Amino acid sequence: MKLQDILKKVDRKSKKRVAVAQAADKEVLTAVKHALEYDLANFLLVGDENEIQQVAEIVGVDLSDGRIELKHVPEQSLTATEAVKSVSEGYSDVVMKGQIDTKIVLKAVLNKEYGLRDGKVLSHVAVFEVPNRDKFILLTDSGMNITPTLEEKAQIISNSVKVAEGLGINMPKVAPLAAVEVVNPTMPATIDAASLTQMQKRGQIKDCIVDGPLAFDNAVSFEAASQKGIQSDVAGQADILLVPAIEVANALYKSFVYFAGAKVAGVISGAKAPIVLTSRSDTAESKLYSLALALLTSEEK
Repeated sequence: MKLQDILKKVDRKSKKRVAVAQAADKEVLTAVKHALEYDLANFLLVGDENEIQQVAEIVGVDLSDGRIELKHVPEQSLTATEAVKSVSEGYSDVVMKGQIDTKIVLKAVLNKEYGLRDGKVLSHVAVFEVPNRDKFILLTDSGMNITPTLEEKAQIISNSVKVAEGLGINMPKVAPLAAVEVVNPTMPATIDAASLTQMQKRGQIKDCIVDGPLAFDNAVSFEAASQKGIQSDVAGQADILLVPAIEVANALYKSFVYFAGAKVAGVISGAKAPIVLTSRSDTAESKLYSLALALLTSEEK
């Protein structure tokens, strides 16, 4: 399966609106241009109107397109406020970060008065298209939670399951990662992994299959799992990799991209609406895929 394929899965009949905070960014507006070419969504572009017009002219975005609306907000920090309010008030369906610091967007998302948090843990879910692999691999959490607790890991799994369902992956297989495949009291990650496995079996984590602890090789390789004699419904065929700490996810994320040549889309899940928080260094293609992923996730609400 290719990330290009998810563009076809977005519902064009009940078209969603994406609110872009600080939209005057070449890569973001290029992604918007491509999204309009695929007729994926309508857009509310928030920011300094003159700056947006200048960048739009450079990348070839027609701001007279009826699917685009401009909202003039010259102060950068307020662009995030207006984008988030647009979603919380029901006018838009997805928040997308433009040329603005992530922390400013998250501050608006977490605002108690108009924000999008509803008591759940927010977590980042990355979806990778890895060359020579016939299905997506999801990785969480590489962008929000540093050292999540057991309870937070359970919610992070639920957030990633929702994203998987948006991609058409039913009952995804979840591998809580650790360095070994047995419970070791000196390795807290193994204890959490075993607990999460039991929680899923007892119905505390739903709509997926969880089995761990599993080391990375045994989670993604049948051959590695077979050599170690691991019998599991998840080993060798994991759809979702749950990491014990953000450093692990950060290393895997960048290894997939820079060593394996993977393409990636990412979304923040767990809020009242999906949030696209791509890096400024991400390509327009990656931003487009992330946008499509957010739209699919929004449809799963």
